[in-house]
Amino acid sequence: MALKNRFSEIDLECGTDEAGRGCLAGPVTAAAVIIPMNFENNILNDSKQLSEKKRLLLKPIIESESICYGVANIFQEDIDSINILNASIKAMHLSIEKLKPVPNYIIVDGNKFKPYKNIPYKTIIKGDSKYLSIAAASILAKTYRDLYMEKIHLEFPMYNWKQNKGYPTKEHREAIKKYGTTKYHRKSFKLLPEQYQLDL
Repeated sequence: MALKNRFSEIDLECGTDEAGRGCLAGPVTAAAVIIPMNFENNILNDSKQLSEKKRLLLKPIIESESICYGVANIFQEDIDSINILNASIKAMHLSIEKLKPVPNYIIVDGNKFKPYKNIPYKTIIKGDSKYLSIAAASILAKTYRDLYMEKIHLEFPMYNWKQNKGYPTKEHREAIKKYGTTKYHRKSFKLLPEQYQLDL
C-alpha cells in the first residue's frame, strides 16, 4: 500500500519519529521532516521494513528533497534522568525546533507525545508505515543514530555496536556480563536478565 503524503490539509505538516528507544546503550535519536506536497518515492517506507543499504540510499534523497529536516539526540545520562519516554519526546521536540520554516501541524509516530509550543498535532500508531513524512523521519533518525553507534564502536569494539547498534542482542548482553558497562550504557535499563548480577 502506498504511503500517503499527508494527514491534514494544513500546509507545512511535519512528520516526526525516533530510533533507539529499546537500546541498552547510546542515545535516542529523533528526526522531523517537512516534505513538499508533490513528494513521491516508491522505496520510502518505515525504516524497520528497509535494509540498511536502502536506508542509506534514501537518506540524501530525503535531505535534498524535503522542505526542511531536523535531527536531535538525547544521550544516556538524560535518558537515565528523565526516562526513555520523556527522552524520546524531548528528542522529537528538539528535532522539530530545528525546522525552518516552522511547521503548522505535526504528525507523530506512536501514541505518546506532549504539546510542542501551540502547534496542533496527531499521534498515529504505525504512522511510519502510513505517512511519507513520518517514514522519512524514521529513516533519518535510524541512519543518524546508526552512524553514531558505529563511531563509538571504535572506542569499545568488544560490544560490537557497529552490528547490534546498542540493542539487547545475546552477544551485547554477554559482552556486558564479561566487560561490565561503559559510559554509553543506560544505567536505568535492565542491562542483564535477572540471573546475572551487575555492579553498577
